[in-house]
Order: sequence, then structure tokens, then C-alpha cells
Amino acid sequence: MIRWMKYPLFSCLLVAGCATVTVEDSAEQFNAIDAAEARMTLGLNYLKVGQWQRAHENLEQALHYAPHYYRVQNAMAYYYQKVGEIDAAEKMYKKALKDAPENGDVLNNYGAFLCSEERYDEAISAFVKAINQPYYYLISASYENAGLCSRKQGNNLQAIDYFEKALSHDPYRPKSMLQLARLELDANNYKDARVLLFKFNKRYGYTANSLLLLIQLENQTGRLTLVTKYANLLKEQFPNSQQYQNYLANEY
Repeated sequence: MIRWMKYPLFSCLLVAGCATVTVEDSAEQFNAIDAAEARMTLGLNYLKVGQWQRAHENLEQALHYAPHYYRVQNAMAYYYQKVGEIDAAEKMYKKALKDAPENGDVLNNYGAFLCSEERYDEAISAFVKAINQPYYYLISASYENAGLCSRKQGNNLQAIDYFEKALSHDPYRPKSMLQLARLELDANNYKDARVLLFKFNKRYGYTANSLLLLIQLENQTGRLTLVTKYANLLKEQFPNSQQYQNYLANEY
């Protein structure tokens, strides 16, 4: 059996309006934050298309405008991650944590960084700390991140708990639904897996991932007619997908 679902950990730094920034009432301070936001957005857009030098120049300018602004620090740390400067990334995250120690977005993003470095216990601790911050609204995302990190660590029971908590805050969070269905299937909890997959497909329609899970579910429960049904749907709707290739190779 192969692992076919790989999801990046969630980071809010590219999401507009992740948190409210409190600034001084002076026009000079307001303009500095506004200019930093503009440069940060431009830098991240350059980063998205692989223009590393322009991305770095704009992020450096954003830091010049607002050196203690956590969103800019997060963005620069993300840039360092993308270009493989891991020590510089951690240094920038720690600077953001020093300037905004109780900011849930900083903690969540730092947790994502730690998990990418296989520092799982530290990562999960950061996610939990983010969740516990007052006025932090991305609780379901951080629970999901904690679940993804627990799964990478090989702790499936803990992962199930975190995905369930993510869904308690956001019942139709698609990644958590599929990840939890996968874990329930692996644990032979077929009824729970089926409920999750039917709920997912009713909300989002069939996807290559959900169809492959349904194929495995019905194969393990001996419902071969349904295996054929879902295999045909996978072939019709996603003929070029890796999931269909996995099915043909009996790797699911």
C-alpha cells in the first residue's frame, strides 16, 4: 500500500486579513505598515512565480519599512524556507515570535516550519499554543496542521484526534475529511470511513483521492460491484491521474 495523499501544512501568511494589526495613530506609522504590506504582497507574488531576486528585494524593503511587523517577518521566513536557507528562516521566525509572542499566525507558521524539518513534537506544541491564543480564528487549520504533523510522525491515534477536532470547528474541511477517512480505513473502521467519504462527495463531488479511497474501502469490505463502479468513475473522470495509475497497478 502506498501513501498517496500529501498535503502541505497550512500557512496563513498568503491569506489577506489573517489578523488585525494595531498601530499607532500617527500617519507616519500607518504609512509604514501600508507600504510594508504592499512590498510584502509584491515580494510573495514574485516568489510564487520563481523570481527569487525580485522577491527578496521587495521583502527586504518591506522589512525596512516595518522591521518589527510580524506579517512581513513571516513572509521573509517563508522566502528563506523556499530557497533552502533553513537557519535564516528559523532566525526570522524566532524574531517574529519575540516581537509577537502571542500571535497565533506566527505560532502556526512556525509550527509548519518545524514540521517540515521533522521536529514533530516542537511543531505540534506550536500548533497547540496557537490554538490556545485569544482571538485566534484559524483554529481548525492549526488542528489540521497538528493532525498532518502527527501522521508524518507516525502517531495515527493522535492524528485522528486532531483531525476530529479540526472537523468539530469546520465540519466540511476537505483535507481533514479525507485524511480522517484514510486513517479510519487503515484502522478497519469501515462505517466511519464510509460516512466521511459519502459526506465529502455529497459536498464536493468525486475527486481522484476520494474515489481511490472508496475503491479501497469497498475492496476491503468485499463489495466488488462497488469497486468496479468507482474504478469506472475514476477512469472516466480522472484518466490521467496518479490515483488511476495506482489503481491499475493495484497500489492502494
